[in-house]
Parts: sequence; C-alpha cells; structure tokens
Amino acid sequence: MGAWGRLMLASSVVLLAGCTTTASGGSAAPTSATATTASATAGCGSRVETGSLPDWADAGFHGDTRMPHVFGTTGDIVAVLFAHPLRLDRKDGSNNKILWVAQASTTSPDPTAPATLVITATLDGTDTRVSREVAGGPGPSIIDMPQAGCWHLDLRWSGHTDTMDLVYSP
Repeated sequence: MGAWGRLMLASSVVLLAGCTTTASGGSAAPTSATATTASATAGCGSRVETGSLPDWADAGFHGDTRMPHVFGTTGDIVAVLFAHPLRLDRKDGSNNKILWVAQASTTSPDPTAPATLVITATLDGTDTRVSREVAGGPGPSIIDMPQAGCWHLDLRWSGHTDTMDLVYSP
C-alpha cells in the first residue's frame, strides 16, 4: 500500500473513532464532523468538538469561532475549553480555563433555585469525588482536578441538571 493509501486508511480510522460514544443515559450530545474522542479511556463518552460553537454559545466571540468544546448530554450546556487538553499539572503557566455556557432556555425555571453552577466530579472507575462551584451560574471558571483521568461531571444550576465527561491529562 502506498503513502496515499496509508493516509486514507489512517484518516478513516480517526473519523470512525470520532463517531463512537459511550455516554450512558440521556440523549446523545450534538456532534460535528470535526469531533474527536475525549480520550482512549474506556467509558469516557463526551467528545471534544472542534467545529464552530453553536449560535446560542458564541456571544462575545467574533466570526466563525472554532474553540474546543464539550456538550452536556442533554445539549443544554457547553464547556468551552480555552486550555485543551485539560492538564493536571500546567507547567507553562496557563490554567484550565473553562467557559460554561447554558442555553437561554435553561434560565431558572425556579426563581428560588441557586444560580451557582455546582459541579460534582467523579474519577472514572473510582470512588474519588470532588466538588467545584462557579459562583453566579454558568460562566468563566478555572476547574482543576486532583488526578489525571476521565472525570464524570454532574452539573447543577438554576434548577437544571446535565452531565458530561472531561479528560484531564497528566
């Protein structure tokens, strides 16, 4: 097989890998032709999308914004990853900045529900669980985890819930 054939075969494998998810429960997250698997970690089903942000999540960005992002399983929230891949130890001085954007339709159905985005994260295959909060609800944040691996996130804000997986590299 020539170099062109090997390139086509490798491209096909990458595209097929990007089409596979193992998300459990809920509806499938939106997909795009530029999606990549979040990790080779089994059970880490959320994909990092690299196409354009959806219209409801691109306020403040200019033009055809292409940022790495991960949709919640219901598609009501998206994590825009300013640092991709997310890392356990960022020696370059950068941080794990994530912009959480919820669809306008997910504004509080319950005015007594706290607006704070509460994230309960569980490391895949373990009992390790941590909580993080984003004051004021979905918005800019720095979210670090204590270990590398696939983290299953339960997200709660303004009476809404969603889930997603994020991978933190060593």
